[in-house]
Amino acid sequence: MAIVIKSERDIDLMRKAGRIAAGARSVARQMIEPGVTTKAINKEVFHFIKKSGAEPTFLGYGGYPASACISVNEQVIHGIPGMRRLCEGDIVSVDVGATFQGFVGDCAGTFPCGQCSDEALRLIAATRQSFFEGIRYARHGNRISDISAGVQNYAEAQGYSLVRDYVGHGVGAKMHEDPEVPNYVQHGHGSPRLMKGMTIAVEPMVNAGGWEVRVLQDGWTVITADGSLSAHYENSILITDGEAEILTMADDL
Repeated sequence: MAIVIKSERDIDLMRKAGRIAAGARSVARQMIEPGVTTKAINKEVFHFIKKSGAEPTFLGYGGYPASACISVNEQVIHGIPGMRRLCEGDIVSVDVGATFQGFVGDCAGTFPCGQCSDEALRLIAATRQSFFEGIRYARHGNRISDISAGVQNYAEAQGYSLVRDYVGHGVGAKMHEDPEVPNYVQHGHGSPRLMKGMTIAVEPMVNAGGWEVRVLQDGWTVITADGSLSAHYENSILITDGEAEILTMADDL
């Protein structure tokens, strides 16, 4: 495992990339309403990132065909934007990445479309809060597993399950770097220590039902195996001497 400790220059560029990614996530959130297509949201994300002087990290990554992953209801992650029109009561997960001068900002959020059920709103809120419960432990000298435990303990106490097939990750000059950042504790596995200058993406993927998932025939879209709702919340963070710095935090998120 090769964990990259970022220089002050690297961190400055990651802050800029993070602000752009967070801005793109906000653009997407503001567009979510009944009748809007996921393709239209993707288009505006693309334009926002480009006009901000960055490149959409996801576009072409491993062959992915869009600038944003837009996943609706039982879709967990990697939903491909298209002509699907959002409906009243949908919950919509938007995952975006922006590359600025060689460094990546990566973030995601799940948002209601119009009036959603109390059950759906509770899942969205719990997923977001599980991120903050996890990063309470994102401090120099702690371990990755401390973050994992914080996320898991909170989400499971709310009656939800954590996706296990996909995890958070290091982020920097590449979108996916070491180390992996699971949202659950992997017993029997050694967990790296957190060090000042590490940058990681913490991203709880929380299901209302079981944790099991499957991939659709498009080769990308991941859905809950039992058809239950799923929510996703992610920010890129910097490990410091004290509390973690969130690199992709927007005022409205």
